[in-house]
Amino acid sequence: MDLALYCPQLGYYTRQREKIGAKGDFFTSSHLSFDFGELLAEQLIDMWQVLGQPNPFTVVEMGAGQGLLAVDILRYLERRDLDCFSALSYLILEKSAAHVIEQRQRLGRWIEKGARIDWTTIENIPEASIVGCFFSNELVDAFPVHLVTVQDHQLKEIYVELIDNRFSEAIAELSSERITKYFDFMGVDVSRYAEGYRTEVNLAALDWMDAIAKRLKSGFILTIDYGYSATRYYNPMRSGGTLQCYYQHSHHNDPYIYVGEQDITAHVNFTALQLQGELSGLQTVGLTQQGLFLMALGLGDRLSQLTLTEPTSSEDLQNRLQRRDALHQLMNPMGLGGFEVLIQSKGLNADIKLKGLTHD
Repeated sequence: MDLALYCPQLGYYTRQREKIGAKGDFFTSSHLSFDFGELLAEQLIDMWQVLGQPNPFTVVEMGAGQGLLAVDILRYLERRDLDCFSALSYLILEKSAAHVIEQRQRLGRWIEKGARIDWTTIENIPEASIVGCFFSNELVDAFPVHLVTVQDHQLKEIYVELIDNRFSEAIAELSSERITKYFDFMGVDVSRYAEGYRTEVNLAALDWMDAIAKRLKSGFILTIDYGYSATRYYNPMRSGGTLQCYYQHSHHNDPYIYVGEQDITAHVNFTALQLQGELSGLQTVGLTQQGLFLMALGLGDRLSQLTLTEPTSSEDLQNRLQRRDALHQLMNPMGLGGFEVLIQSKGLNADIKLKGLTHD
């Protein structure tokens, strides 16, 4: 999975081709409309105020894709709250060189005006240096996972081998004791499940959470993705796991075809992110669904405003209908609205009230 997604020049996320949007393989919330980024910006303004309006207020976007979300956030902050925008330092962590080129082009107008925008790696950020917010949207689901299965009432790992120039699976002992410890950590014993049960273990997500927690001095970690709690994720009835592949807006569960040309994902175990966060000095501020989160930030008001005035032309009417459809998709609990939003904090009081969680 790591090679198929991130191998230089050949991996899905590193090669030069359109991956996201109508001509790609899948959509993200930021591709539907500018509203998603603007509503996130409202939450960032709220966080800046909770932190005492620091300057710099550092926002670290992890996995910025084509840069669309960054554009919507920066444009809105510049228009909506110039004081917050002036205090902003915007850092991007991006593994794909192709995406960095695209991001630089899209953000060029702010760079030319002297805005604090830069690209870096997590290793180059000093520990306990960030006052602000680390955030990601549909990032953790693309971290490489270990596939495990139950065989003879024991937990085994599924490996990939090459036979006659074809990929195939082989079952053997676990590659790391961390996998056993992971399930102990979750309080789940999948070895008692039915023969052939298979699922995923995302150790990379734990390392990622620990790494960013160490670099946060005071502020928040905002994670948006699709996933479940540990009890739902490792339910005995979910016997085939959650691994999915996306190719030209269709999905299937075979990672051994279209290698390097399709996205490979696994749902996120949000219990694991919370527990690892606690071990790394974070506290959970809230866990909610994206639809509720965006409604608390003003999505409903935006829907209402679309009907307050008459359209001025057929083109205006069409644009309004498209935007209304996008807003409904963002809040649809059966789709994007059902994504999980996890907010964790460090160096702050336990009774934090954030705008996006006011529905709780």
